[in-house]
Amino acid sequence: MLSVSNLSVQFGKRILFDEVSTSFTTGNCYGIIGANGAGKSTFLKIISGKQDPTSGTVHLEPGKRMSVLEQNHNLYDEHTVLETVLMGNKPLYKIKSEMDALYADYSDENADRIGELQVQFEEMNGWNADSDAAAMLSNLDIKEDLHYVLMKDLDGKQKVRVLLAQALFGNPDVLIMDEPTNDLDYETISWLENFLANYENCVIVVSHDRHFLDAVCTHISDIDFGKINHFSGNYTFWYESSQLAARQRSQQNKKAEEKKKELEEFIRRFSANVAKSKQATSRKKMIDKLNISDIRPTSRRYPAIIFERDREAGDQILNIQGLAASIDGEVLFKDIDLNLAKGDKVVVFSKDSRATTAFYQILNNKQKADAGTFDWGVTTTQSYLPLDNSEFFNNDLTLVDWLRQWATTEEEREEVHIRGFLGKMIFSGEEALKKSNVLSGGEKVRCMLSRMMMVRANVLMLDEPTNHLDLESITAFNNSLTNFKGTILFTTHDHEFAQTVANRVVELTPNGVIDRYTTFDEYMQDPKIKEQRNKMYEIV
Repeated sequence: MLSVSNLSVQFGKRILFDEVSTSFTTGNCYGIIGANGAGKSTFLKIISGKQDPTSGTVHLEPGKRMSVLEQNHNLYDEHTVLETVLMGNKPLYKIKSEMDALYADYSDENADRIGELQVQFEEMNGWNADSDAAAMLSNLDIKEDLHYVLMKDLDGKQKVRVLLAQALFGNPDVLIMDEPTNDLDYETISWLENFLANYENCVIVVSHDRHFLDAVCTHISDIDFGKINHFSGNYTFWYESSQLAARQRSQQNKKAEEKKKELEEFIRRFSANVAKSKQATSRKKMIDKLNISDIRPTSRRYPAIIFERDREAGDQILNIQGLAASIDGEVLFKDIDLNLAKGDKVVVFSKDSRATTAFYQILNNKQKADAGTFDWGVTTTQSYLPLDNSEFFNNDLTLVDWLRQWATTEEEREEVHIRGFLGKMIFSGEEALKKSNVLSGGEKVRCMLSRMMMVRANVLMLDEPTNHLDLESITAFNNSLTNFKGTILFTTHDHEFAQTVANRVVELTPNGVIDRYTTFDEYMQDPKIKEQRNKMYEIV
């Protein structure tokens, strides 16, 4: 359906893609992965016609329609919400606009042309377009009273949902999405996962959300060494199989027959798990196509994130009584009573992200609470990864000198010791001498993680820790928190993080707290908890 031939992209001396030829077919969902800077977003821009390659061609089968999730959230500010969605189907919207113009200036001369347009409009199911667009908006929690307001009057999160509806509208033959889950809440992401898992056309998506990639992808398209290779299966299959292949490559003494049996057993186990999962649908035929030739080592570099503790904490970790916070008179949360125990790994969340950030700022004495108290256990030491880390990087220190600020002994101040921490986070050689004020967002987070590892605290607090990180860093980070023996308070939009790390869920609301020892998925799917959540956010 969509193919690229001899595609090359070069910026100066840097070659991003080198003679790439590949195709994307109907019924498959391709998750584009690659290290930061590999060219994922550039590739999407090229196949969608927004950027020209250095050489090569992109071919979309004649008569097929492509839709792209718009990244410019202000592009449709002067249009109504419903009209913005209709504009997602450009041929239909063009016919509708011409018809409306002719009706507005009706004459006998226009009658024949209006008749022609009406026939085309009917063939495209145009008479149901408004109701279909409205239904799509409602599914994405854009209420009917907003359908006729201007886009500029919506907040940022509402705009994202409308643009998502626009991309999905009209059943495009090829759907291209770059980070579609950004700024979406869990309920909306879940709806999108289910929609795409049953989508019968071709989807090409870039995302750092592993749960999303697992839920929707039939193939992983890996950008590496200037090429794109497709692998059957979702992200977890690609990751685990590539790790298995890497281990096998290092086992030189192991017989080929034994390796083959190990690979076959891996495919059998994975196929069984997919077949039993909630995400398995009739569309997911990928498990029938898995074969040993798909399993290859990856050249990816994964940071070595290892959190150790100077000492084990006692039983009393944190006691909170009557905590409350507000912004400009608007209550973020109140009446928060919590007692944190040793070994708790708590995902803290709220429908208002300002609430969770205020919660961490208060616990770290960066902000005063409106009411209430909190007391840390005497055996605890805390380390905090804030949502906004800019205050840590307003200097021109080299990364070695930057990290040295948190050394407490002469041994820790040694350059070889500092470089060891930085090396674990893929700052090796000359990279360790970069200035701290010129780092990218992902590099800053990796530096903050180096700092946290050096502090060796027994309580970790993490506010949206996966922001700016690539899939390799997110995966390594996730594994490290799963293995951490201390206590964790964390907030994340990464579903996989929440589900695999947390053993307790705490939700902050304007009318109190909901606190459950359970997995994140069980919490979100429990009908009694859903009812309680709705009540807790009501204005009283």
